Amino acid sequence: MLSKNTIKFINSLQKKKYRNKNKLFIVEGDKMVKEIINSDLEIEKFFFNRYWEENINQIKLLNEFDIITEDELKKISSLKTPNNVLAIVKMPDYEIDKDEIENELSIVLDDLQDPGNLGTIIRTADWFGIKNIICSLNSADVYNPKVVQATMGAIARVKVHYVDIETFLENFHFADDFKIYGTFLKGDNLYKTNLNNKGLIIMGNESQGISKKIERFVNKKIYIPNYPAYGKTSESLNVSTATAIVCYEFRRDKV
Repeated sequence: MLSKNTIKFINSLQKKKYRNKNKLFIVEGDKMVKEIINSDLEIEKFFFNRYWEENINQIKLLNEFDIITEDELKKISSLKTPNNVLAIVKMPDYEIDKDEIENELSIVLDDLQDPGNLGTIIRTADWFGIKNIICSLNSADVYNPKVVQATMGAIARVKVHYVDIETFLENFHFADDFKIYGTFLKGDNLYKTNLNNKGLIIMGNESQGISKKIERFVNKKIYIPNYPAYGKTSESLNVSTATAIVCYEFRRDKV
């Protein structure tokens, strides 16, 4: 039986303040928890109901765990319909790998605010083999339960870093031919541009786009043309949708 203090502690992890204080976050659901188990992330403790109990031997569970009732699971879950298992996971302590940034494709998010967008972008990055996402300090929190759920397990594989982007771009000392791509309403047509297999892709805030202080670092402006050209369409794309389109073009075989 869960104590009131345990319930209170788990519920406190819904808030960024307490997640950061304890360096812990919540993952819920069968698929999501199994993704975490099969990753390098460390699980502090499991809480699951009798329907999930059969997984204990299959996954060689070595961590602490409590088998709880469905009513207890509801008390600690952030989901409208709790899904059998909840795990408390330790926040990873990632460092930016200079070699990975210089030799691979990475995404930079300039003040992205919506948790659903961030989670979807992490999932997109995972699909297209992008290992690193660099977020501004004001971007949505990657460990927000809404973000975690939206990643559908990709949070176990994609490293998300929070930095002062302006300082990062000023001090990184990129090679002269290193491309920093930025998405704008005007620039080079994405579909007709020769794209490198390494560089940074900067995506902007949902309403403001890429800020002026970050725009100055962009050395290759690109845009996604609407269809038909000059036709009446929406003014812009959702940032997670735009990110998916851009990532696809970078990975598409153009031969």
